[in-house]
Amino acid sequence: MSPSSQAQKHVVIIGAGPGGLAAAMILGARGYRVTVYEKESALGGRNAEVVLDGKYRFDLGPTFLMMKYLLDELFTECGRDIRDYLDCRRLDPMYRLIFDAKEMLVTEDRERMKLEIEKHFPGEGPALDKFHERESKRFERLYPCLQRDYGRLSQFFSTTLLKAFPHLAAGKSLYDVLGEYFRSEELRLAFTFQSKYLGMSPWDCPGLFAMIPYTEHAHGIYHVMGGLNKITDALATVAKEFGAQIHTERPVKRVRLEGQRAVGVELADGESVDADAVFVNADFGHAMEHLFPRERIKKYAPEKLKTLNYSCSTFMMYLGLDRTYPDCEHHMIVFAKDYQKNLEDISHRKVASEDVSVYVRNSVTLDPGCAPEGHSALYVLCPVPNNTSGIDWATEKAVYRERILKILEERSPYKNVRQHIRSELILTPDDWQNKRSVFLGATFNMGHNISQMLYRRPHNEFEEISDCYLVGGGTHPGSGLPTIFESARISANLLCERDGITFPKAKEFSELRL
Repeated sequence: MSPSSQAQKHVVIIGAGPGGLAAAMILGARGYRVTVYEKESALGGRNAEVVLDGKYRFDLGPTFLMMKYLLDELFTECGRDIRDYLDCRRLDPMYRLIFDAKEMLVTEDRERMKLEIEKHFPGEGPALDKFHERESKRFERLYPCLQRDYGRLSQFFSTTLLKAFPHLAAGKSLYDVLGEYFRSEELRLAFTFQSKYLGMSPWDCPGLFAMIPYTEHAHGIYHVMGGLNKITDALATVAKEFGAQIHTERPVKRVRLEGQRAVGVELADGESVDADAVFVNADFGHAMEHLFPRERIKKYAPEKLKTLNYSCSTFMMYLGLDRTYPDCEHHMIVFAKDYQKNLEDISHRKVASEDVSVYVRNSVTLDPGCAPEGHSALYVLCPVPNNTSGIDWATEKAVYRERILKILEERSPYKNVRQHIRSELILTPDDWQNKRSVFLGATFNMGHNISQMLYRRPHNEFEEISDCYLVGGGTHPGSGLPTIFESARISANLLCERDGITFPKAKEFSELRL
């Protein structure tokens, strides 16, 4: 069936985050009539832009763009060239890592990286080749598993997943897997801190996620000029080119149901909108609590939601400074002196740590338009427990602010930073939950432990309500921009299969433009 014959099929998308807008772009290109409703005044969800005093510009959330080839492919599928919409710059070096007694500059250039490892960890440089050799095979087998849905238990026995099983590192953590390559704990941490992209500790994160540091080192990381929030702007632009209507400041009150089938939405202002399918890009836990009648949801009923495992949260500081730090890299991480204890405080003990880790993006080194000339826009993130902790953030907010600024001034190149702050915004886990509708303030959504992956994760075609599809970090394949984009494609493909619309098959790993 051709897309034009399906022009009257109407899809309503709740939420204009990266997943919702990617779905809008894909479905618009395939001939659907698409309407997006976003409750905020700006697009992007957790990938929105923050502007302070009209002159300091920040990404609200994601700042690393990995697996850019996946995003390239989505634009190509829609008949567009990403270069016409976004200016993406590959970073080299990728980031600086600061430990208690040493620091290391990380590059994707393998030979330079081996020299950097040898400089700080003598004798360990050659292990990088072993890491690339083995992890490339893991990635090649696991990548196709990210491109398909797991809505039926029988899909566990698909050829794709069966081929991947030997590479799942069953029973091993990410930290364990990196221990197969590197002896030094600090060097292992340099290749396992990426588990925080999933809101997890490397001691808890399944070993199969070694593919995350691998794809960083093999395929690079990127900055988008103007900020990663420009990705959502580009997705929205293409979606509109295909006729999508995108409404901001139009919150959805509930998904309208007939029995267990979605038939549209009711907006907060009382307007009722019919739809042939509803895509939910709201935070998963928040959606289950607020968008569906409680008597219709069983598996993910509100009382069951809190029994699931959730990611950590983040304490955010967006700082407009009246000076620059030209010698500081675009990305920098200062590890807690006892990193494992810090992560146990966050993930298990659920207490406020005195010894914390801090990530900083200094965007103006590459992207001077993020602040006035001679000024900086520092994005500062500190992983903290989610709101199952009971921490009183009204009290801890000032404590964490001082703790983080002290670390920056004493352990990083950002000396005297506090005296140069001219604009400031802080977000705590309470703010994520109450102002941004993030369930429990868990900024990376549901945890990615084995019991909450593939078939055990909320399905792309929502298992409790028919004609309802999920996109975003709360469904398969999981959180992080690349996998969120893939969730949009998977859900769009499922709807097209339902409606008999042909669509391009996702490229095989060997076909990707890496």
